[in-house]
Amino acid sequence: MKYLKDTMRKLVYIFIFCSVLQMKGQELNCLVIVNAEQIQNVNTQVIDNLQSSISEYINNTKWTNKKYKSHERINCAITLNLIEQPSSGEFKGNIHVIASRPVYNSTYQSPIFNYKDNNLSFSFNEFDKLIYNENSFESNLISILTFYVYTILGMDGDTFALNGGDILHKKAEQVVNLAQQGGFSGWNRVDGNNTRYQLNENLLSQTFKDFKAVMYDYHLNGLDLMSDDKKEAKNNIANAIIKLKNIYNARPNAFLLRVFMDTKSDEIMDIFSGGPRSNDAMKLKETLLRIYPTYNEKWEEIKT
Repeated sequence: MKYLKDTMRKLVYIFIFCSVLQMKGQELNCLVIVNAEQIQNVNTQVIDNLQSSISEYINNTKWTNKKYKSHERINCAITLNLIEQPSSGEFKGNIHVIASRPVYNSTYQSPIFNYKDNNLSFSFNEFDKLIYNENSFESNLISILTFYVYTILGMDGDTFALNGGDILHKKAEQVVNLAQQGGFSGWNRVDGNNTRYQLNENLLSQTFKDFKAVMYDYHLNGLDLMSDDKKEAKNNIANAIIKLKNIYNARPNAFLLRVFMDTKSDEIMDIFSGGPRSNDAMKLKETLLRIYPTYNEKWEEIKT
């Protein structure tokens, strides 16, 4: 958990850096970092090319039909931590994805997705080109990057309209279905919990429909209202979070609860540790202590 806490503290600096990057961006302003320090005698030229290729792929591809102005692009950061190189051109490790969206009438960027995926395995050679074909499986690296791009876009859409990201989550589902042909871990139901398959399945499942309502009310009816009426905004955010109890009651160990709390726990603590106090602060605190006790120290900071 310390890893996530430190990451969230660094988030603002990453996004400040992203905002000044001079890229031919489309929907995303994405900072890409490839860390291969744990691999001995790695070819640094290959790593440099990998990083620049990923950055170009994510930032220069047109992912949707929507026209994004420069200030509307979604800030995100993707870090590939390469731990093993089983053979030349083969890599294993993890990928950490974080994304934010701006809050209305402020300079604040609210985190909407913060996830570390330990199922990273791919091939890349020095002069490989990353080109996505939506009708066929090209490589596990392309599939993983594309999946997280669509997931980020979908999460962002969910904060601006109820179920506003569904089209993008279905795009991510198409990536999942095609990637299953590659035989890599993380794309199939049988691969266990906390996988790309499970994340996408949860985001599209009616069992977790309340998650979309939480994302919408928390951001559009909560954070975006802060500049106009802070108390009402906090009441709306509290009521949104309390809805997560419906998911907990149906699936106490729901993957989406973990994803949401890992992303939002610091922000929730910051919002409710000071005034004005929310009318539902006590109920909010009781709910959080029940559904996600991992962060009990943070929930104890909530003023009731």
